[in-house]
This record gives sequence, C-alpha cells and structure tokens, in this order.
Amino acid sequence: MASAMTPLAIDPSPRPLGRTGLRAFPLAYGCWRFAGTDVRRGREKIEAAREIGIDLFDHADIYGGEGAAEELFGRVLADAPGLRDGMLIATKCGIVPGVPYDSSRAHILRSCEGSLRRLQVETIDLYQIHRPDFLGHPHEIAAAFDQLRREGKIREMGVSNYTASQFEALQAALPFPLATHQPELSCWHLAALRDGVLDQCLQHRVTPLAWSPLARGLLGLEPAAARAEPQGERLAGLIACLDEIAAREGVPRTAVALAFVLVHPAGAIPILGTQNPVRIRESAAALRVGLTRQDWYRIVVASQGEALP
Repeated sequence: MASAMTPLAIDPSPRPLGRTGLRAFPLAYGCWRFAGTDVRRGREKIEAAREIGIDLFDHADIYGGEGAAEELFGRVLADAPGLRDGMLIATKCGIVPGVPYDSSRAHILRSCEGSLRRLQVETIDLYQIHRPDFLGHPHEIAAAFDQLRREGKIREMGVSNYTASQFEALQAALPFPLATHQPELSCWHLAALRDGVLDQCLQHRVTPLAWSPLARGLLGLEPAAARAEPQGERLAGLIACLDEIAAREGVPRTAVALAFVLVHPAGAIPILGTQNPVRIRESAAALRVGLTRQDWYRIVVASQGEALP
C-alpha cells in the first residue's frame, strides 16, 4: 500500500483533452507574451517547446493587442510549415477591450475568422471562451460553436475562467462535450481546489488547462524580492518550501511548482508562459519530480499560511 512518503506518479505520456480523442503533452505553451519580437526569435521559442514534447500552444485573440501574438505565430508557421505537424493550436475569444466581454453569436463567428486568418490555419483545434459574458446566453454561445464545428473551422471547444455553474449551463446547451476548462491554478493560487472547478473536471472528464502555474512569475522570485510583494512573508515561506524539495530532487524550483499542478488527479496541463527558450527546456524537469503526498500538503499549508484542519 502506498504511504504518505511514496512519490506521486507523473505520467509523461500525452493527456486526453476531455472525451474528445485529442491528446496533449502534459505541459502546454502559452502565447500571452509571444508578440513583440520577430519570426526568428518566435521560432526559437516554438522549437524549444517542441523539442521537449510540447504540442499544445495556447493563444487568445487579444494577446499582444489586436491579434499580434496569433499573427506572429502564423508567420512562424509559414516560415517553417513542418512545425505544424502534430501541433494542437488553441485560441480564445470573448474579451473586447472597453466593453469588456462579448460572447454573442456574431462576435464568436467573426472572432474565429480573424484567428484563422492570423494563425494561417484552416482549423483551430481547441476554441475557447476567454472569460464569461454575463449577457451571453448559453444557447446562443452553443449555437455559434456548433456551427463552427460543423463547418470544420474548429475541432473542439473549451472555456476559460468560468465558474462551475456557468460551465454547467453552457454544457447543458451543447450537443457535444466541452473538452477543457482553463482556470488559474498554481501552488500560490489554490481557488480551483475549493471552488468546484477541479471537482467538476473530474466529474465530467474535462481537462483543466492551468494558466499561470508559476503565479505570473512570483514563484521565480528570490526570497528578498518575494517579501516585498503583497502577502510577502507567506510567499517567501512557500518559496522556501519549494526550494527545499527542489534541492532534494535536483531540479529548479519552478519544476516543483509545475509538478504540484501535474499530480492532481484531474490531469491538469500547466500552461508555460516563459519567453526564455532555456527555461522552456528546463520545464521538462517537472515530469521527473517525486512529490510525495506529504510534500504536496506541505506546499498547500505554506501557500495558505495556516494548517489544514
């Protein structure tokens, strides 16, 4: 029988994206900060990710401003068409600066056409609502995605930043299962453990795509810099806990933070945000971290700053 000191297994094989038949490497690459450079540097990042096995690339139509990240990614694919082989391209729609949200049928259809054009692809593998539109009717959203799917412009659908009840309302209107749910999840941001999102993913066999698994870079800070942040003493305590495990495992601290997400039974896929090809490659170390159950709960306690009941 496994004990609290037995390492929790991290399976390095591809993880299913819901019940769709699509499968992706246990780490994904996020393109939030991908824009603002040239094709050569963009290609270096994609090639670094592909080198360690990453095949899922996560975009949104607002990344970089007015589709700039998608546009650069499309230029990289045009420059090196072979990179598209085996790649899963995900993108999102629904955030409109100044509105701020629009999940109307017309906007979804128009946004998809724009993303296809910028990415220079014929089909988006995973199309997602970026943030919930309180004025968006689930049946209208479902009708738009069903149309895009029937037209071959998207393969599967997911949501991002939805509550568990918003997810249920949309799923009830769809004629096919949602593949993914994209919550913020890291060892510093634990809300998805308690708000029902991960429980729902387990219940419906939906794959969580964890955005900001390194807490928007906070988990990479040195202790002195961490103490200058809000809740700095607690953050520094978490970093010290991660460092202790990292030293034992012989891996970077960030690998332990990614492993924290990877071992959850919902089968979450952390989305990397680094723009450094060296750090992209280093992320693969997360797959060999031997976190024990005791380690995992020590991290939770350090993160929240108080003992569990």
